[in-house]
Amino acid sequence: MKKYQYFSPDDIRIVNNSVAMAEELVSNHYKLSSTQLLQLNYDVKTLADLSENEIVKDHFAQIIRYAEKTKKDLSDVPVKDFYKVCIQDHSIIKTMKKMTDLDLYAFSVYVVCHELIHIIRFRRFLQYFDVPSNEKMNEEVRVHVKTHEILSGVNIKTLGPVLEFYKNWRLASEV
Repeated sequence: MKKYQYFSPDDIRIVNNSVAMAEELVSNHYKLSSTQLLQLNYDVKTLADLSENEIVKDHFAQIIRYAEKTKKDLSDVPVKDFYKVCIQDHSIIKTMKKMTDLDLYAFSVYVVCHELIHIIRFRRFLQYFDVPSNEKMNEEVRVHVKTHEILSGVNIKTLGPVLEFYKNWRLASEV
């Protein structure tokens, strides 16, 4: 495995807290019960728990879709999609070193909210998972706009610089 910079144990605690916050914010926005949230069938993992093919260079996170079928499922039962949110520690750390006003908690809340919105859109058939790259970019803009909408009213002191960091994605929707 290549040499990557991993989150520290303290960073992992911060990221875990940000995942819980992001889940709460997104489920409140979409009015999902805790059962409905579980039915989205996803997990969030940081770099230490990723395989080499789940690691990318220039993204803060990516979603990988896996087909899930348990042994107890009958052969004619369709497989279920399972989404793995792969947090890219090294990319986040690199960016935070350059942009020192970014806070890990707020940045992680944004990243995880963003990825959860994608998953909800896939699950609700508002967006297909496999689309051409130009449609992926359009979807990225839509999801950044929705992420900003959800987070703009949240009282996280360090969120302002993060929202500013992603401003160009929202402005792209106005073009």
